[in-house]
Amino acid sequence: MTRVFRSPSAYVQGREILETVGEHIDADVDVDVDGDGDGGQAVVIADETVLEIAADPLEAGLEASGFAVDRITFGGGCTHEEIDRLGRHATGADVVVGVGGGRALDVAKAVRSDVDARLITVPTIASTDAPTSSLSVVYTEHGEFDEFRFHGTNPDLVLVDTAVIARAPVRHFRSGIADAIATWYEADTAYRAAAENIFEGRPTRTAHAIARTCHRTIREHGRGAIAAVERDGVTESVEAVVEANTLMSGIGFESGGLAAAHSVHDGLTRVAATHDATHGEKVNLGTLTQLVLEGRETSEIIELIDFSLELGLPVSLSDVGLDDPTDERLRTIAEATCEPFETIHNEPFDVTPAAVRDALLTVDELSQRRRTDDPS
Repeated sequence: MTRVFRSPSAYVQGREILETVGEHIDADVDVDVDGDGDGGQAVVIADETVLEIAADPLEAGLEASGFAVDRITFGGGCTHEEIDRLGRHATGADVVVGVGGGRALDVAKAVRSDVDARLITVPTIASTDAPTSSLSVVYTEHGEFDEFRFHGTNPDLVLVDTAVIARAPVRHFRSGIADAIATWYEADTAYRAAAENIFEGRPTRTAHAIARTCHRTIREHGRGAIAAVERDGVTESVEAVVEANTLMSGIGFESGGLAAAHSVHDGLTRVAATHDATHGEKVNLGTLTQLVLEGRETSEIIELIDFSLELGLPVSLSDVGLDDPTDERLRTIAEATCEPFETIHNEPFDVTPAAVRDALLTVDELSQRRRTDDPS
């Protein structure tokens, strides 16, 4: 099988850089350099709150580079209906600028694909690796996972303002760390199993190395970065973790490959009680479940539970809303986790719903015990 590696065309990260957006566009559209109104058209997609935070500097930067700019308000869900609605408004755009969290960026990616424009993603939280990826995670109107929509190309520019990231709620930052933690475990499994990555090729050594660096960065800088973000601070540790959450994790999961952790996330979304948990929070439970499924040593699982607790990440079913994990709910989660299209089948062994159920309960028991253990 051919090895395939893909990534965004450009990634720019730093403090207070939104107005510089025009400097980083590899412009192959006719921008309005002479001010006569016949230049390129950019549309900014964001929800109302994000528009208030980021739209003005972005718009100033785009207009300074000759673009006419329209704003389109994102409704909040990455659904087929929302993609179609925004796509109608963005028809004729040369550049689509998605601003916000993972769902806003996923909608922007789908809109860009539909209108055949360039794409700039501007995350305002570091909660997922959506800013760099070439796919959209589409949900139903009820918030359940529906499908992955593959676009074939990554964003042309990812612009990350770390001052904006640091001012966002720290829960989002923690969620991104959880998503990034999964990157190494899944990419390493996919690499060793010679499984397909998102691009239907084998993972490269480069992607595998990026996933490993992502994991090391989180372990070295995660605690300090969270401490800084809790005070809206931007430190070198924050810069390191934002890069890990966004760039390294994005490349690591797409070109490196996925395994069980994200499939467990998808299964968890099938139960309404988990809908208040973020993507990364559910993924963290999925990572621990993957380690149990793979038969990792208990000491390794406990070590990740302890690290997760130290960072304030979910480790048990109740942490993601499942205070009452009935047999019916567990069966729903386990069966959805093992649907034929899920990446859990990249594991180098057959995985069944019964095995997923038992692994979830094992993680829950180990985590409950760890919380009640006397450190002395």
